[in-house]
Amino acid sequence: MKSNIIKKGIEKTPHRSLLKASGLTDEEIKRPLIGVVNSKNDIVPGHIHINTIADAVCTGVKMAGGTPLQFPAIAVCDGIAMGHEGMKYSLATRELICDSIEAMAKAHAFDALVLIPNCDKVVPGMLMAAARVNIPTIVVSGGAMLSLPGADGTFIDLNSTFEAVGSFMAGTMSEDDVKGIEDSACPTCGSCSGMFTANSMNCLTEVIGMGLGGNGTIPAVYSERIRLAKKAGMQIMTLLEKNIRPRDIMTKDAFINALTVDMALGCSTNSMLHLPAIAYEADVEIDLDIANEISGRTPNLCKLAPAGGHHIQDLHDAGGVYAVMNELSKNGLIIENCLTVTGKTLGENIKDTPVKNYNVIRPVDNPYSKTGGIAVLKGNICSDGAVVKRSAVHPDMLVRTCIAKVFDSEDEAISAIYENKIAAGDCVVIRYEGPKGGPGMREMLSPTSAICGMGLDDSVALLTDGRFSGATRGAAIGHISPEAAEGGNIALLETGDVIEIDIPNGKLNAKVSDEEFAKRRKNWIPKEPRIKTGYLSRYARLVSSAAQGAVLK
Repeated sequence: MKSNIIKKGIEKTPHRSLLKASGLTDEEIKRPLIGVVNSKNDIVPGHIHINTIADAVCTGVKMAGGTPLQFPAIAVCDGIAMGHEGMKYSLATRELICDSIEAMAKAHAFDALVLIPNCDKVVPGMLMAAARVNIPTIVVSGGAMLSLPGADGTFIDLNSTFEAVGSFMAGTMSEDDVKGIEDSACPTCGSCSGMFTANSMNCLTEVIGMGLGGNGTIPAVYSERIRLAKKAGMQIMTLLEKNIRPRDIMTKDAFINALTVDMALGCSTNSMLHLPAIAYEADVEIDLDIANEISGRTPNLCKLAPAGGHHIQDLHDAGGVYAVMNELSKNGLIIENCLTVTGKTLGENIKDTPVKNYNVIRPVDNPYSKTGGIAVLKGNICSDGAVVKRSAVHPDMLVRTCIAKVFDSEDEAISAIYENKIAAGDCVVIRYEGPKGGPGMREMLSPTSAICGMGLDDSVALLTDGRFSGATRGAAIGHISPEAAEGGNIALLETGDVIEIDIPNGKLNAKVSDEEFAKRRKNWIPKEPRIKTGYLSRYARLVSSAAQGAVLK
């Protein structure tokens, strides 16, 4: 056991004494020490109940003969952090989570880990740590929030609240109606109920092989979630016995599967940041270019919110992520021999999981579209790439020519939108919000939701070197690389420039000649860093581009 270095032999008497000060008996100390990473806190709705999950995990570990020892991880609620300085910290916490787990696991010589994330950056941060530390590890998330019907009978979610603000600003919704949505859009604990970033990453954890079946879809309030946590606690002991480690599971083929299912589910564009970052820690090379190749051969089988009216509970009832993979396997789109935390191959896991509702999970021969839910664009605005959730784009915006209105921050853009300065045919450009320029690469759910709430999602595009919430819908193109702070051509755009969007063909260009860009570059003055002290200042100096997953190098 790895933990023997802190507990075996006469020379480890001081170590054992300290463990006994924590209440451990000799019998508990002799067993494998299992680190249980508990991301519970009292402000994030996706995490307020995590103690229940952690307790169930600990029960499972004890049932299988291990000694569970909990330690914490931070978690930021992107919805609460949205639209102010707090969002600068969201993506940056991914690296803090990864680093802190590495530090705790190494310092205390744990034999294995059970990771309990739920919300957006916590899932990839923990998966990055799993790959980096590379001791037997399993992930069990806190589960998704339920979506319940609003006053008009349609099922609503967090996105409904942001769009309600836009509708109110446009004069199409009363304050009382907005309050009604506020009171009912988030009815339970759990990660927000659509195929937003948290649920995207929790679902992809199943695909990549690091979570048990149901990890991504069992709602937070179901007792089935507690049973899953107990099973994860028991299963970590099997992984330890067999010495199955994260890098045995998170192989190149596993990431190809994850990208494939990403396209079929229509996951959040943030997955295009997180999958490369996890792969980086696993020493697996993937890039944005492979995403379009996979998208080109993968049908989009699901339209969950924000792309459609279904939510995670509907996906669960329809058979879950395993059913989606089973359906894709009919066309040979899943690499089935990948090892998983079940100790079995992915093919063995999914073979007996049929689709139960083809209205939620379309058959492969009748998909929503023949290509995947995410597209990577390139052009003279984004030579290193940009990302859009194609499945959530209005058909009228897939190919579009529009006129740029340029803003140097999200705050300036939101003010212009709310002051009715954006009209049909405009392309809102928000720059200096990338990983370095923000710093922290803020999500832009407020401006995109305002555009949708005002009924402009079929006529207005938004481009940014920042990123979008998984709840975003519309022609919202993010991750533009190189970003403005690094001198990318987005920094040289001017209000009035003609922008050409061609999502089906993966193109994004400004009708600006190379000569004109070169002329503008001579007059471009790099902006002073917005934040010069603290963690974000260090983050800005070390972070790579969005095209590389915004990892620290």
